[in-house]
Amino acid sequence: MRNDPDPILLEVFKNGFEAIADEMALILMRTAHSPIVRDAMDFSTALCDAHGDNLAQGLTTPMHLGSFHDAMRHLIGQYQGRIAPGDVFIANDPYLASGQHLPDIYVVQPIFHANRLCGWAATIAHHVDVGGLVPGSNSLGATEIHQEGLRLPFLKLAEAGVVNAMLMEIIAANVRVPDLVLGDIRAQMAAARAGERGLVDLVNRYGADVVIAYGDALQDYAERLARAAIRGIPDGIYGFEDEIDGLGENPVAIPFKVRITVGGDEIQVDWSGTSPQVRGGINAPISFCKSNVYAALRSIMPADVPNCHGYTRPITVTAPEASVVNARYPAPCGARGITGYRIVDCMFGALAQAVPDRVAADGAGGSTLPSFGGWSEDGRQFVFSECIMGTWGATSRHDGQEGVPHMASNQANVSVEMIEAAYPIRIERYGILQDSGGAGEFRGGLSMVREYRMLADDIYFGVRSDKSIHPPHGLFGGTSGGPALNLVSTAAGDRTLPPMPVDRLTLNRGDVFRHVMAGGGGYGNPLARDPDRVREDVIDGKVGAVRARTAYGVVLGDAPDHVVDVAATRALRAARLPKSSEFQP
Repeated sequence: MRNDPDPILLEVFKNGFEAIADEMALILMRTAHSPIVRDAMDFSTALCDAHGDNLAQGLTTPMHLGSFHDAMRHLIGQYQGRIAPGDVFIANDPYLASGQHLPDIYVVQPIFHANRLCGWAATIAHHVDVGGLVPGSNSLGATEIHQEGLRLPFLKLAEAGVVNAMLMEIIAANVRVPDLVLGDIRAQMAAARAGERGLVDLVNRYGADVVIAYGDALQDYAERLARAAIRGIPDGIYGFEDEIDGLGENPVAIPFKVRITVGGDEIQVDWSGTSPQVRGGINAPISFCKSNVYAALRSIMPADVPNCHGYTRPITVTAPEASVVNARYPAPCGARGITGYRIVDCMFGALAQAVPDRVAADGAGGSTLPSFGGWSEDGRQFVFSECIMGTWGATSRHDGQEGVPHMASNQANVSVEMIEAAYPIRIERYGILQDSGGAGEFRGGLSMVREYRMLADDIYFGVRSDKSIHPPHGLFGGTSGGPALNLVSTAAGDRTLPPMPVDRLTLNRGDVFRHVMAGGGGYGNPLARDPDRVREDVIDGKVGAVRARTAYGVVLGDAPDHVVDVAATRALRAARLPKSSEFQP
C-alpha cells in the first residue's frame, strides 16, 4: 500500500474479516452431525489471505488459532500452480500435511475473483472417528501413527466444483460411523463456501487490490500491537516445569520444561528439557506446540489485538526434535490434546513470574475425553466422545470458575439430554464437588463430577484425563486443587483407573464410570480471605465448615446462618500467621 491505510477503513475490514470467519463457524456448528462438533464445538474456522496467513478466526478453539499457518504453508507448497476455482482440499496427517492429529480434519477452499486467488476459507473439525485401534480414534496405547486411523495427505476433495466421490467412499469405508463423519465433512464444505461468499462480496464492493492491501495492513497492525504488548512485559528469562501424570497402570510422569525469554518487543519460547516423545498417543507435532504457545501469549495481550497471523511474528518457538512437543514420524498423536493443555499451563506458570495479575493459578488441566463405542439395540454402531469441561484456578482478583472450558479450548459439555437421546448411556450425576478448590485469598474453582451408566453390554470405553497424581498448583501461597479421579463401578466392585489407561476396557449394562475433574489452584494466602466470603462458600455448599476452619482459619457458628465468630477467627488466624504479620480479619 503506497499510503498509510485509512484507520477507519482498516477497522471496517478487520470486523468484516472476523464476521466472515464467525459466519463460517456458525454454519459449521449448525450443520454438523456429530455431538463433538455440533454440541462440544471442537472445531475452528479461519479466513486466510492469499498467502495462507490467518486474517481472522471464528470464535471457537484457541488452540487451533496458530494451526492453520503450517498446514496452509504445506498445502500451497504442494499444489503451487495446480490450485483452481472450485477446488476443495482435505487433509489430517501431522507428518504428511502439517496437521494436528488424525481426528482433526482440515477442509480448505481457495477463494478466487476473476481468476485471481484472493484468499482461503479454512476449517478444522474434530471428527468422532477416523478408524484405528479404538472407537473415537484416541488410542492412548497406540505406538505408531499407523494404528490411529485413516491418514490423509492434502488431497483434492473437489476439483473444479466436482466432489471426488471415490475419496468420499474411501473415507466412509475406513470409519466406524460414516454418516456422522461424511456429514461433518459436508458441514465443513458448507462453511468454506460461506467464507468464499463473504470474501467475494468484500472484493465486489471494494476491489481485489484494496481488500488484499488492507489484509496486509491488518497483519502489520496486529504485529505492532503485539510488539507494544510484549514491551509491557518486564525483560527477563522466566522458566517453569510441569508434568503429565503418565500412561498406563503404572504411570511415569512426563516432564515439560519451558524457558521464556522476553527482550524488548520479542519473545523466545524454548522447550529444551521437555520429555522425549513417548510410546503412546499424546505426542504433539511442532505446529500444535506453536499454536498453543501463541494462544497463551495472545490471552495476556489487550483485547484489541486482531486474531490474525501478524501478532505471532514477534514470537519464536523452538523445541527439540523427537520430543513430546515436536514429534517425529511415526510417533502417535491421537490424544495430543492433553499435551497442548500442558503447554499452555507451563506458559502461564512461567508468565506468572512476569505478569502475576494477568494469569490464573493452575486449573483442571484441560478437558477430560471419555470415549464410548459399541452397538445399540437397534443394530446401529455408535461412537460417542465428548470433552468434559472444566475448572479454572483463581486469579489476583476473583475465585476460579466452574463449568467453563480451559482457556485453550473454548468448548462446551454435551448436554445430558443429547447424550441420553442418542446413545445407550444415562448420566447419573453432573455437578460440582465440595472442598475441591484450592484454598487462597481467592479460591480455586471446584471439581466437576460426571457419571455415566451403561444401558447396553459390550461397550468399549477409554478415557484421557490428567492431574490425578500431580494436582493443579496454586500461586503466591494458594494451595493445590483437589486431584482428578476415574472410577468404574461394576457388579464385581469399584476400580480406580489410572489417568490414561492404555488397555482396552469394556463396560456392560449397569456399569458406571465416574469422573471427577481436578479442582483449580488457589491464589494468595488463604488466611487473607475475607471471612464473609468463606461464610458464603459454606452456605452455598462449596466449602465445608471444617475446611473453613482448617484451611482459612475462619470459625463459624451453626447452620443455617453460619455467623462468623470474629474473636475466635482473629485468634485462630493470629496463631497461624508469622509474628511480623499485622493482618486483621
